[in-house]
Amino acid sequence: MNFDEASALRTFVSPDTFNVAALGAALAAGVSVTLLVWLAYRFVADTPPAGARGRDQPPPAFRATWWLIAAAAHYTAPTLSWRYRRALDKRLIAAGLDQALAAKHILAAQWLIAIAVAGLLTLLHGVTAGTPGLTGALMIAAASGLGWIWPRLWLRECIALRQRALLRALPFMLDMTTLCVEAGLNLSGALQQAVRKGPPGPLRDELQRVLGDIRTGVPRAQALRDFATRVNASAVTALVGTLIQADTLGMNLAQILRAQADQQRSDRFLRAEKLAMEAPVKMLFPLIAFIFPCTFVVIAFPIGIKLLELSQ
Repeated sequence: MNFDEASALRTFVSPDTFNVAALGAALAAGVSVTLLVWLAYRFVADTPPAGARGRDQPPPAFRATWWLIAAAAHYTAPTLSWRYRRALDKRLIAAGLDQALAAKHILAAQWLIAIAVAGLLTLLHGVTAGTPGLTGALMIAAASGLGWIWPRLWLRECIALRQRALLRALPFMLDMTTLCVEAGLNLSGALQQAVRKGPPGPLRDELQRVLGDIRTGVPRAQALRDFATRVNASAVTALVGTLIQADTLGMNLAQILRAQADQQRSDRFLRAEKLAMEAPVKMLFPLIAFIFPCTFVVIAFPIGIKLLELSQ
């Protein structure tokens, strides 16, 4: 632009025109911010307080972002099918989180994580490489898919950890119940003493729930069956079936409980032995992928230096 064109532009665009344009831009920005604030308020207006699901508190990650999880659950709940809801409810019961979370909260976490991962990767790709192409879009979609299934993987891991802790504590709890039955207590009283004196953990929580169901009028056999259904472990199912049959037929519970304790202790030893035998197989991939290459580099470096010296 030469001097004459700049002079003509300054003559055409007066200071009053600049003031009007700045005022319009500021007004548009103010309206946009106000609209965003109003939308955010409407988004979280129906958020229930933390822990409103039941007597338990949500996990720490959910509790830290509960206002966002609950608000997203409010809007994504209509998309939750009854089949998917039933599957998530079963997983929450097996994980011991049915009193803290609902199926709609897991679905909301799936949506939020998938959207957050897609937005973050799109932003990073835009900053580093501009508009993402087909390959970038596929990578973003794959990462969003992983973000979508991550809450379900976390839920499955919670179920596995809880079942392992429950089966680990089961022999000791059976020993305490056996001692109480041999001392003259019935099964409900023995379970109550085992819960009172036993170590804290998922097994103690489940037995407390069984005793609470019995106190509210649920038959003892049905309360034990519900316990086996919630835990969904073969060892607990077999134990509950044996206890119900012995209680129905009037058999000696002390001998049955002692035999079950010995069996559960033997099964715990076999599980530990199986994990010990699986350890070398699990270490094979990191050994090949990480340790062997480093070893080869350390061995080959002096040889490469010698070859370079000889070639010179």
